[in-house]
Amino acid sequence: EIPLPPGEVMEGSSIAIIDKDKVALGTRRGDVWICDGAFGDVSKVKWTRFTSGLHEPLGMAYRDGWFHFTQRPDVSKMRDTDGDGRADEFRTIAAPWGIKGDYHEYAFGTDPDRDGNIWVVLCLTGSFHAHSPWRGWCFRITPDGQSIPTCSGIRSPGGIGFNMEGDVFYCDNQGVWNGSSSLKHLKPGGFVGNPSGNIFYDQAKNMGKRPPDPKSGSRIEIERKRIPELVPPAVWLPHGKLGQSPTGVIPDHTKGAFGPFAGQVLVGEQTHSQVHRVFLEKIDGEYQGACFRFRSGMKSGVFRTHFLDDGSLILGETNRGWNSIGTRSYALERLRWTGEMPFEMKTIEAKPDGFLVTFTKPVDPKTAADPDSWSLSSYTYKYQKAYGSPEMDPKPVQITQVTTSRDHLSVHLACTDLRRGYVHELHADGVRAAEGEPLLHADGYYTLNRVPKK
Repeated sequence: EIPLPPGEVMEGSSIAIIDKDKVALGTRRGDVWICDGAFGDVSKVKWTRFTSGLHEPLGMAYRDGWFHFTQRPDVSKMRDTDGDGRADEFRTIAAPWGIKGDYHEYAFGTDPDRDGNIWVVLCLTGSFHAHSPWRGWCFRITPDGQSIPTCSGIRSPGGIGFNMEGDVFYCDNQGVWNGSSSLKHLKPGGFVGNPSGNIFYDQAKNMGKRPPDPKSGSRIEIERKRIPELVPPAVWLPHGKLGQSPTGVIPDHTKGAFGPFAGQVLVGEQTHSQVHRVFLEKIDGEYQGACFRFRSGMKSGVFRTHFLDDGSLILGETNRGWNSIGTRSYALERLRWTGEMPFEMKTIEAKPDGFLVTFTKPVDPKTAADPDSWSLSSYTYKYQKAYGSPEMDPKPVQITQVTTSRDHLSVHLACTDLRRGYVHELHADGVRAAEGEPLLHADGYYTLNRVPKK
């Protein structure tokens, strides 16, 4: 835990790295603080208030002396021009959307992408309606202030970020037209599922015609045949089983400094005070993959995630709005790898006849070959305008053959009855490492949007 300034309410809503010694923390109450020493002995950290009065900044980055930040009404930037440690110059970059003061009208923004664009996702009014301009949309804000409508169909985002390839993903929460929470790919020109904001298509000249509205009570895989623009969730995060309020999105770009999952995406979880990890792969140009539990026991709800230069993960935490399993109202924590290798399912990859499971340590081939060590089932969610969905169309998936690789680091599961558009829930409770160690987390959840041809 990183000590916070006494008497201050520090709900971490955005994090930016300044240099090798300093990190900035934006709070939901509109302050930005500079922390000196977060990379070292945290008992010696020093805090300085850089500014106050921002409107819930949910995204911030530092470049060339400027803080770029996304707040409720706009994307702006600020800097300290006279060197006194306080911001004194503020400039609005773009403000294409509207706000009514509704509690849920959040605006989450990324760091600048490779072209310098900031991607912003806009929550619906009350997370149900588009009562303010452009609610339910994603924008790209260019360095010169152009506002480009990029995707529609957003409901209630909890965070936005990149994968290692630089593509943009956000977490949408369970609700109307969202049977469960999920990680979704923001593919330019795409529609990601909730039609409420599609009323603004006539103003988005670059987006083409408005997509047809989905039929309530259907399934996403069925509706995709009617709605070519519909981009399915890359990875479902099964409600209750893997949290219920996903938030920040960050790729592990530490090249192993944070552990054996380099290149994967980490996702914060507010209600369950956890961090999950996601393995993504692209099949026929479309993202899909597996999600796993990663770390739990945080002191409050994990809201923002950001890697420090030393390979540790800093977590801005709050329970405001929704209670969290963590009992603190807010906290700031730093998560580092101890260097001890856990026994985990590292990845689950789709194959034409099943799945390939790769581990962080060699498996015991006897337990891996035992059919009773594994269980696999599939289900999906109702695609409907009602709130959420139970698991629909559940069905066991038969594992017909188990083959362990020569190095014992991967196991191929040949299966029957693979279903497109379904979560495939895998349990490996009986699998042991070569030394007899059980899996730290024995469950994985693979979203199968496409079955590879080879």
